[in-house]
Amino acid sequence: MSQITINDLLAKIAEYNQEEIDIVKKAYAYAESLHQGQKRQSGEDYIIHPLNVAYILADMHADRDTICAALLHDTLEDTKITKAEIERDFNPDIANLVNGVTKISKMNFSSKQDQNMANTRKIITSITEDVRIIIIKLADRLHNMRTLQFKSEFKQKENAMETMDIFVPLAYYIGAYRIKSELEDLSLQYLYPEKYKRIEDIKVRVEDESRHCLAEMLQTINGILDDQNIPHDIKVRTKNIYGIYKRMEQGHKLSDIHDLLSLKIMVDSIANCYQTLGLIHSKYHPINDKFKDYIYNPKTNMYRSLHTTVFGEDDRLVQTQIRTFDMDKVASFGLTAYWDINKGDARNVMQEELKNKYQFFKSLIEINSVFADNQEFVSQVKRELLTDKIYVYTTKGDIVELPKGSTAIDFAYRIHTDIGNTMVSAVVNDKVVEPEYELKNKDRVRIITDVLSYGPREEWLDKVKTTRAKKKIKEFGKN
Repeated sequence: MSQITINDLLAKIAEYNQEEIDIVKKAYAYAESLHQGQKRQSGEDYIIHPLNVAYILADMHADRDTICAALLHDTLEDTKITKAEIERDFNPDIANLVNGVTKISKMNFSSKQDQNMANTRKIITSITEDVRIIIIKLADRLHNMRTLQFKSEFKQKENAMETMDIFVPLAYYIGAYRIKSELEDLSLQYLYPEKYKRIEDIKVRVEDESRHCLAEMLQTINGILDDQNIPHDIKVRTKNIYGIYKRMEQGHKLSDIHDLLSLKIMVDSIANCYQTLGLIHSKYHPINDKFKDYIYNPKTNMYRSLHTTVFGEDDRLVQTQIRTFDMDKVASFGLTAYWDINKGDARNVMQEELKNKYQFFKSLIEINSVFADNQEFVSQVKRELLTDKIYVYTTKGDIVELPKGSTAIDFAYRIHTDIGNTMVSAVVNDKVVEPEYELKNKDRVRIITDVLSYGPREEWLDKVKTTRAKKKIKEFGKN
């Protein structure tokens, strides 16, 4: 890959934000002079790294302050500049973003592990202050992973593990699928190089064998939508290498992976999404149990799309994803899509969306308020938020996201404290179960309450998984 230059960055920004070129030039010159003489392990000038981080963000159409903060993101840590000076020379927003991505100095800690835990907490909780801090951290991590070949093998594996444990789930939570997929593939490459190579070869072979089938479908669907005057765009996608690896590790055969090949169809309105679905089903035979409506029942990270798996030519399974152009931006870039959709006010819209619509956000605030100790905080976040999930349904059809191993009690407290406190049993998929019943993915759950019940029992504390349920049970015991 050819080296990114400041002119490449400015050209990219000019595509969507011409009027901010001057301040970006200033931030680049500022960072370049501060990092003067510093080198990366590759031997390159250090400025190459912040420049690449800024370019990754410009590719997402990031706002001015985010781009400037990306260029300056290592200055507080690696140079003598202070936050007050950045604030004076730029603005408080840029200074806060740079400070948000800066590691806490090791002088404040007695051990390296304490420092690591405090910094992990700082990264994770920064999302509650300004989601852009996490987005800069993700871009920073992505460039570091792209250039990991210059580190020792131990460091490569350590970085890859940390990426999978923390940064991949965070990218998923804010819906940044493109970054998530690339981070997964880069991590797998360093953790299991042989498996990575084997699956990469399989992926190339599948793409090659499927070329004719996908070309036929592309042409046919384009023709059908043109005939109906539906404005559209279609892209072909193959599942990422890590996605294929994960399914095969779970014991699936390649032929079982129904979304190995996908056609992404973008149209101009929700009504046309459903019309397109009907048109595709009239031409290609669908598999009924592989249909998902994420438009009116979005995923918990606000991903919206219709998914249907159909038989293409030669009986190849092809997943088609149908969505509007705006939904596609959110599907690729998550919350960062609002830089394009809500120009100027994007930062506020992102924070509001997080607060009101993203279930993990409320859980994170709860965990942060309960655990003062950094190590306990990080352990609980990993157990509750950065681990495997289950998705269960309320009687109204709303999706509730819970950590794997959660009970009906966790579900009850997630719905409302009073429901948890007065719970006597639950109905799961039309069967009455005990409160301690462990829920499975896709269960339908209704909680049976009784206002005359004794309230939550102390032994529930050992059964529940979520911080919210534990906290509420303890609070009830004190009353």
